[in-house]
Amino acid sequence: MAERKLEKHIAIERSIIKKYRKQIWNNFVSAVQEYKLISEGDKIAVCISGGKDSMMLALCMRNLQRYSDVRFELVYLVMDPGYNDSNRKKIEENAEILKLPVTIFESDIFDTAESLNSQSPCYMCARMRRGHLYAKAKELGCNKIALGHHKSDVIETTLMGMLYGGQLQGMLPRLKSTNFEGMELIRPMYCILEEDVLRWKEYNGLQFIACACKFTQNLTGCDE
Repeated sequence: MAERKLEKHIAIERSIIKKYRKQIWNNFVSAVQEYKLISEGDKIAVCISGGKDSMMLALCMRNLQRYSDVRFELVYLVMDPGYNDSNRKKIEENAEILKLPVTIFESDIFDTAESLNSQSPCYMCARMRRGHLYAKAKELGCNKIALGHHKSDVIETTLMGMLYGGQLQGMLPRLKSTNFEGMELIRPMYCILEEDVLRWKEYNGLQFIACACKFTQNLTGCDE
């Protein structure tokens, strides 16, 4: 008897637990447990930028919710900070492929960051994005936001701080907000390497957006 072919979103999600169990799933669960990122009754906004990391985070969180003894709620939150039509469409298409019930809201962060600092808007953009995500998550009744930063991001940020700032400072796996009372940021992909995320993406033939901001497009001449 021929083996029944899985629906695409099920096969993609299952590959995290089956084919990439050691590299991705085990490291994801280890980070959640070691750093105590999720507690009973949490309502977590999984923040999806449209890139490979945040999309994988969403699938890992959904799997964890399915199998964990700890009960928690998830909201899949997408902020459109001013994407062009093709990038916005790509995010919506991938959400449909992966069967993620995303909540999308708009902001004008790209334009605002560029107007404040047209030469180097990235720092201002990142700060404003974080604030908007916290505010929307809190409005939706969440007490945590989950971001898709991985181990490679942590290493890179630490090295940049040492080389350019002369200080040992990096990303933490969890961080209480100082501006939004009762809110906390968590990074469940803290122990996963970017190269393994890339392997998973390529194995499943998926395409995601990159940074997609106007500043990046002006530098490279394309969305990538």
